[in-house]
Amino acid sequence: MTEHAIIQRSGRRGDRWADKIARFRTNVREPGAVIEGKLTKATGLTLEAVGCRTAVGTRCLIESSGHKQVEAEVVGFSGDRLFLMPTAPVSGIMPHARVIPTQHACQVAVGDGLLGRVIDGAGNPLDGRGPLHCDTRVGLEGKQINPLSRQPIHEPLDVGVRSINALFTAGRGQRLGLFSGSGIGKSSLLAMMTRNTDADVIVVGLIGERGREVKEFVEDNLGEEGLARAVVVAAPADTSPLMRIHGAWTATSIAEYFRDQGRNVLLLMDSLTRFAHAQREIGLSIGEPPATKGYPPSVFARLPQLVERAGTSTAGSGSITAFYTVLAEGDDENDPIVDAARAILDGHIMLSREIAEGGRYPPIDVESSVSRSMVRIASEQQLLNAGKFREIYSYYMRHRDLITVGAYRSGADPKLDRAVSLWPKIEAFLSQSQYETISLGNSALELQQLLECEPVINLPTDHINQENIENTT
Repeated sequence: MTEHAIIQRSGRRGDRWADKIARFRTNVREPGAVIEGKLTKATGLTLEAVGCRTAVGTRCLIESSGHKQVEAEVVGFSGDRLFLMPTAPVSGIMPHARVIPTQHACQVAVGDGLLGRVIDGAGNPLDGRGPLHCDTRVGLEGKQINPLSRQPIHEPLDVGVRSINALFTAGRGQRLGLFSGSGIGKSSLLAMMTRNTDADVIVVGLIGERGREVKEFVEDNLGEEGLARAVVVAAPADTSPLMRIHGAWTATSIAEYFRDQGRNVLLLMDSLTRFAHAQREIGLSIGEPPATKGYPPSVFARLPQLVERAGTSTAGSGSITAFYTVLAEGDDENDPIVDAARAILDGHIMLSREIAEGGRYPPIDVESSVSRSMVRIASEQQLLNAGKFREIYSYYMRHRDLITVGAYRSGADPKLDRAVSLWPKIEAFLSQSQYETISLGNSALELQQLLECEPVINLPTDHINQENIENTT
């Protein structure tokens, strides 16, 4: 029924029709007008509101007791119901509370004023050093880059870790993952690269990790010198899943800004798994069906959207070299998030619990790790040396049980003799103190010197237990 029809029908029947006309006019407001609603449901992590008209991704303010307001974001809708995810605790919210759309999507302040600062997922300072002095604001979603416009990866990045520099050389603009189970050393290796890298700007995203690690990372790992060229975005485990999602988006948006200024950026995110967990919480709470191991489909859509924003960009811009830590739950290398991340990243460094328990740090599993960009940025000699090293390492590991039980006989297999002779040097090469820095050039030189060593076969054979040889055979 149109407004004219309502007026004709009403005639002189009283003010009750005037109220209907007023409500009608409210419902046909021009697009973009703010229409308030009311809260109808609060279950778990999600709030439901009716009467509002606003887009997914925009913010709403919900009135609570004590004349306070709680901020929430629209994460979905069904019919006339909006699904809201609060950014803070919802204590004090009452049934039928007013919901006021702001019609604004989330943005973050960017600029050189961010360098040396620690902020939360919403871009608010956490370091007690006053407000941010940044005049530019950008959205959290970023913009897609034409894949044909991206510059190729052609320049190596020195991360200061000998084994990575020599065997899995990273390029400027590459996306690498650090994969391992819990408590093996992902965060420590990430901190090691933070101190040693030669990038212009470092952006660190601490997403869903322990809150105490934030201060430790800033004070112990970065220090004053490192923090001067770094931005830390912290969204620890006790924040809402929405803020953890925003923490990852915010860190990536800041890295994109500095890349577009022509700088080489190192983006370190700890961890990609916690980002996936936050998206799983949001997806399940709004009714998404669980798929692989309880993860809804939106998780596997969000992961490439986040990762693809890093890397190189168009001509004249800088690069974002990204390292993401990925938690293998239960040390399962076929975990859905591990498998998905391994497929969309440009390489992966696998950390082994067995190696860590043996006392070698960093506990990198040479056989399972790979850098897909190394072939384009390393010299032919280094590629040849890295291939020889991996061959010797793998040959020794295949025969390790034979050596351990005492069934190895020197002189029977020259290839194994060489592997056994070089093994102490290989172990020393792969080991590195957390506060030691080995440059890219020195890493390649030490690898060359290791492979040039002549094998020394000095293991006596008269002590070999013939019974062990027969049993092993």
